[in-house]
Amino acid sequence: MSEQATAAGKTFVIKHPLIQHKLTIMRKKDTSTGKFRRLAGEIAMLLAYEVTRDMPMTLAEIETPLAKMQAPVLKGKELVLVSILRAGNGILDGMLRLIPSAHIGHIGLYREPKTQVAVEYYFKMPPNMPERDTIIVDPMLATGHSAVAAISRVKEQNPRSIKYVCLLAAPEGVQFVHEHHPDVPIYTAAIDQGLNEKAYIIPGLGDAGDRMFGTL
Repeated sequence: MSEQATAAGKTFVIKHPLIQHKLTIMRKKDTSTGKFRRLAGEIAMLLAYEVTRDMPMTLAEIETPLAKMQAPVLKGKELVLVSILRAGNGILDGMLRLIPSAHIGHIGLYREPKTQVAVEYYFKMPPNMPERDTIIVDPMLATGHSAVAAISRVKEQNPRSIKYVCLLAAPEGVQFVHEHHPDVPIYTAAIDQGLNEKAYIIPGLGDAGDRMFGTL
């Protein structure tokens, strides 16, 4: 994992060989919907392993078949995974394989075609957010408008911490998020060249939601 730190904020690019190999297959235009969806889940599970490295721990007394002991367990309320609908669910499912006890929040956003501004249509979070760490997930960080809108809404719930996780990012989106939320680190598998005139990531992998759900 490499870290890119600027005055505005931190971005972590996770370069594990398995993640990079699977991402390359996802990028191919002839990768089937089923394989694309499966790979997104597998990468998400690997990303979750890296993103949760610094989760707080405490000791609890347990009893093994042979003796009592003080053993490490996660500290505090369960983690919250927040999916930006709809494509975020493909990342959510993979992370839940590794963190099945996580609670789940959803934010419904769509990008207004002319202005690229994110418009909210749904928002639902678990209770007791001030006691919880939060990971917001979405496959693509393109312009950054949806990410900034989602982070802003989650911050209204006063969670203990927020991280943002995506498969791919554009430099424009990374900069936009850091300008608005410098305290929120970004975790991604790759930062691509940039955006085209339609605000798609280049070279990217196309529309992640359409490819994930077969709605091309």
